[in-house]
Amino acid sequence: MPATDTVRIQLPDNRDYEIRIGSGLLDEVASWQRLPKAAAAVIVSNETVAPLYAERLRQRLLAVYKRVDVVMLPDGEQHKDWASLNRICDHLLGEALDRKTVLFALGGGVIGDMTGFAAAIYMRGVPFVQVPTTLLAQVDSSVGGKTAINHPLGKNMIGAFYQPERVIADLDTLDSLPERELRAGLAEVIKYGPIADAAFLCWIEDNLDALLVRDKAVLGYAVRRSCEIKADVVGQDEREQGLRAILNFGHTIGHAIEAGMGYGAWLHGEAVACGMVLAADLSQRMGLMPADFVERLRHLIERAGLPVHPPKLGAERYLSLMRVDKKAEAGEIRFVLIEALGKAGLHSVPDASIVETLTAHGAA
Repeated sequence: MPATDTVRIQLPDNRDYEIRIGSGLLDEVASWQRLPKAAAAVIVSNETVAPLYAERLRQRLLAVYKRVDVVMLPDGEQHKDWASLNRICDHLLGEALDRKTVLFALGGGVIGDMTGFAAAIYMRGVPFVQVPTTLLAQVDSSVGGKTAINHPLGKNMIGAFYQPERVIADLDTLDSLPERELRAGLAEVIKYGPIADAAFLCWIEDNLDALLVRDKAVLGYAVRRSCEIKADVVGQDEREQGLRAILNFGHTIGHAIEAGMGYGAWLHGEAVACGMVLAADLSQRMGLMPADFVERLRHLIERAGLPVHPPKLGAERYLSLMRVDKKAEAGEIRFVLIEALGKAGLHSVPDASIVETLTAHGAA
């Protein structure tokens, strides 16, 4: 893999932007050039990531901006809420920062989502840049402009579509990622195979061991191919009117697990991994896929060290949580199901079939 790969997101109204992928990008001058002109920048990070990378990023940005502040938030999905969002807004308003101020999201998906949402609503929109430091964020949440906070009744239910100016995915930041977080990120990598690229699924199976030991060349390809697939989907359907929904494979049950267990008990990628196993089962029950596909995906997810058995919340609790999923319509629960290897679609699924799958996996 070259030192830096670039994937471009193509959007209407001259809102295209680059995803830069490679090692050493935090310290590379080119990463921070040609960004919106402003007097000030604000780095939003958390108490885990900020001590590792915030000062390095701040020093780079001081070559571009006269003033660079750091806002540090508590770490964890349970803090993806109004209180943390208000801490960002309190700083921006308290320091009288203007509408040209650029926000930099330095961290994982929680920081990226909250920083993007703050950028979308502060003075009705200020520019922001994603600097993802987790595998999950680099391959998924930092790309495509979905921003949100959680609500006790549903994950990511309060938010906005708001695109960043650039995404800087420095693979070196994955060196400090805890093992559990790395494995959770692999769930979103695995997702892209069944929904869009059968050959990529085979590649993941062949290279999973190298991914788990953080081989940089292999990680670089996984991030690049994941971003290429997502960029293609987002470019066709930015606001999830149709095609973009396929990126939510595994998320319907996954989000229910996260909300039902309490945010942070399961990592997002862990819940999505388990959700993919059950969505694959539903794909078979609906007559779309054979049993060997279900077993193949379950085996890969298990090899990645991710959960394949959902928590026992009870069928009614699962159904009630899934009815507030953003894909639900008129009370009908809709799932992203696999229609053929490398092809997915959105399907209304009867409650009875969902209960059968939950029961078969010990969750009902």
